[in-house]
Amino acid sequence: MYSFRERLESLKKRGLLRKIRDREGPQGRVITIKGRSLINFSSNDYLGLCNHPSIKNAVTRALSHYGTGAGASRLLSGGTILHEELEALISNFKETEATVIYTSGYTANIGTITALTEKDWLILSDELNHASIVDGCRLSRAEVVIYRHKDTEHLEEILKKERTRPKMIVTDSVFSMDGDIAPVDQIKKLAERYNALLYIDEAHATGVLGEGRGSLKQFGLSSAPFIIQMGTLSKAIGSVGAFITGSSEIVRYLINTSRTLIYTTALPPHDVAAASEAIRIIMDEPERIKRLWENREKTVTGLHSLGIDTGESETPIIPIMVKDNETALRLAEHLIENGIYAPAIRYPTVRSPRIRLTVTASHTEDDIHRLVTVLKEARDCGLL
Repeated sequence: MYSFRERLESLKKRGLLRKIRDREGPQGRVITIKGRSLINFSSNDYLGLCNHPSIKNAVTRALSHYGTGAGASRLLSGGTILHEELEALISNFKETEATVIYTSGYTANIGTITALTEKDWLILSDELNHASIVDGCRLSRAEVVIYRHKDTEHLEEILKKERTRPKMIVTDSVFSMDGDIAPVDQIKKLAERYNALLYIDEAHATGVLGEGRGSLKQFGLSSAPFIIQMGTLSKAIGSVGAFITGSSEIVRYLINTSRTLIYTTALPPHDVAAASEAIRIIMDEPERIKRLWENREKTVTGLHSLGIDTGESETPIIPIMVKDNETALRLAEHLIENGIYAPAIRYPTVRSPRIRLTVTASHTEDDIHRLVTVLKEARDCGLL
């Protein structure tokens, strides 16, 4: 039998070997790992909704009425009225015509990109797009051209050469490892000018940007028939799953052609109920988003006071850039030893190693002060 021992040893020597650390309790600002309480700066639960009492009550009601699993794909008997209600709620939230739910952001990206494009199409993809977008592009039959990160001039150079072919521009709105924001307003203008579809991955923008509505709202833009938005239910919304929202024509087409929708068991009803309740909370409690951004500014101010390089961050995703993998691993362990959880991020997830901090609305001033204090100690002892 083939052995992978040498490959594992190679990963270890290069500082790329990973291990899983599982929690012993709920997601939140403080988590427990191996009996230790750690302030959690690695969660995408931006608004602190994963453990919200009214969401748990909604889940309990759904479990009591609908049971646990969905039992089938959505096109068979897997869907419930809760699924339909969530899709209508998301369309209202995002101000679009129609929505369809997927089981994850990964399946949504792969299933939508491959369904909407054909072999004579051209996909233009930002070089730092998420792995799920990259894989969707690879699995499509279209030609894929990578444009330089957020470089709209480079994007237009490519578009000018491809005026006749059907095209799709694909970009994250918030880039998950750098925390910067795509120039969605400029990209939308280019999509209109050159008759291209615009596919926006809103995974880290939904619930965060534009009063929670996402990047279009952030830039003062409205949806349009050529714009497709993907959003996740597993980050700021605090549940699991994803959605595609846009024109009713595109959504109907996906229901008939998207393989990751057609051939996947539907989301369990209780997860759907959790997502619906979370969106209602986001709409009713704008102060959560306000607090998130206040915490983000306090954290960045503290890090910059130490001379820490936070890259191009513009959002609650804040990278601490370091020189090599060993430094990233040592810094991550130093943080754990001092009661803070923020793992090292390395290749192939990113090109340059870092600690990826995520700030949430749940963090307290004491949490942020503790983080800055521990990082100051790390700097003073040569870890930074």
